[in-house]
Amino acid sequence: MKKAQNIIDKIWDAHVVSREEGAPDVFFIDLQLLHEVTSPQAFTIMREKELKFVCPDRNFATLDHSVPTDDKREAYADAQAKHQVESLRTNCEEFNIPVFDFGSGSQGIVHVIGPEQGLTQPGKTIVCGDSHTSTHGAFGALAFGIGTTQIGHVMATQTLLLEKPKTMKIEFVGTPTEHFTAKDAVLCLIAQIGIQGANGHAMEFCGEYIENLSMEGRMTICNMSIEAGGRFGMVSPDQKTFDYLKGRPFCTPEPHPEVSKAKAWERKTNQWAKWATDDGAAFDTVITLNLEGKKPFVTWGTNPEQGIEISDNIPELSDFSDEAKAFAAEKSLKYNGLKPGAAIKNTPVEYVFMGSCTNSRIEDMREVAKILKDKTVHRDVKAFVVPGSEQVRAQCEAEGLVGIFQAAGAEVRGSGCSMCIAMNGDAVPAGKRCASTSNRNFVGRQGQGSFTHLMSPKMAAIAALTGKITDPSDYFI
Repeated sequence: MKKAQNIIDKIWDAHVVSREEGAPDVFFIDLQLLHEVTSPQAFTIMREKELKFVCPDRNFATLDHSVPTDDKREAYADAQAKHQVESLRTNCEEFNIPVFDFGSGSQGIVHVIGPEQGLTQPGKTIVCGDSHTSTHGAFGALAFGIGTTQIGHVMATQTLLLEKPKTMKIEFVGTPTEHFTAKDAVLCLIAQIGIQGANGHAMEFCGEYIENLSMEGRMTICNMSIEAGGRFGMVSPDQKTFDYLKGRPFCTPEPHPEVSKAKAWERKTNQWAKWATDDGAAFDTVITLNLEGKKPFVTWGTNPEQGIEISDNIPELSDFSDEAKAFAAEKSLKYNGLKPGAAIKNTPVEYVFMGSCTNSRIEDMREVAKILKDKTVHRDVKAFVVPGSEQVRAQCEAEGLVGIFQAAGAEVRGSGCSMCIAMNGDAVPAGKRCASTSNRNFVGRQGQGSFTHLMSPKMAAIAALTGKITDPSDYFI
């Protein structure tokens, strides 16, 4: 009888080209996604060593990190940002790599365009020079971020030398409160296990809560698995996965004279389904996360672990049994200008950012629009809405969402990473506080001297209207 396997082991073992005792595995990569910030040095190495892409058809590029988000796409933050964008175009043209460029209808944040183009598929191994590549794991893909040297290695060989990680099962149980979202679930997880809780592990997210989530919600959770220290995060593929991918440009089965399109699609989904974790499969570590009665989460500190339910108070330093975490908390609160024991609710904000590879898909945009409709952004708040791709932006326009955002007083930008990482000029000024749907609240992440509070799109939209961190239960009375 065949041994039951989890999805991580299945995909890993199927992609090992060569394995030797005491050495890393030679590991095949199905897809590499490139962007303008981490790829230039790799292209230079290829050119200097007179190398060619071994599998150019397994590499795709987009513009996202340094790109201007103004309407004309011309307001570059500086000469370096413009050079990065132009260099990617030049490099990809030289090496014959497709680029999802401005005006193509397909440009956008790398972890948004991969799924919406159907490049992301169950059973694939996917890499990108970006830590949040784990987003693609929502489709049952084994996806992770790599460094520039590794990018060059994949270009030249379509392989990497890798040590197999341990496996971790995260099972979500219980029913949270009404306004709790996928973003809250992953912030809750990180608050429980910490930013190093999954070190050395690949994570699979399971349980009824995950099964009931949309693909957008699953992407949000997998996106932030890296913030818990995980090598990557995954969800086993199911019918929701297949329904999302059906009809995507790169998901159409190859035409065959003897097989109908319907039959070809059925065969493809049957193959994908085999990657799902088997009943009874073992994991190195199993963690249960109880969501029963949980309220929406918001961060108070300078790492994603420092988060609490909206109704809770910021921890007292004496609440930490770990001396290092108490020190980190003290340092974070000093930076953020907050007090131990104080309520996080009603903390004023001057900026609101609704975007990033965590929360910029059409589902997120619809949630924001539902709250902003016929309302006005608070007079003391500057609100940014940044759809994750040109396709999402076009859908927002078609559904009338852009009009709702603008009527409310929010600034709608072109697709890109924007204020999540503040590389393109979209930044929170020093001393200002931002309610953000992004994935990191590090010191200076959204602008030097700025303060970031991570939260869901629902909570961010409410904060834009109230001018403060607000409990949705209070707002929707």
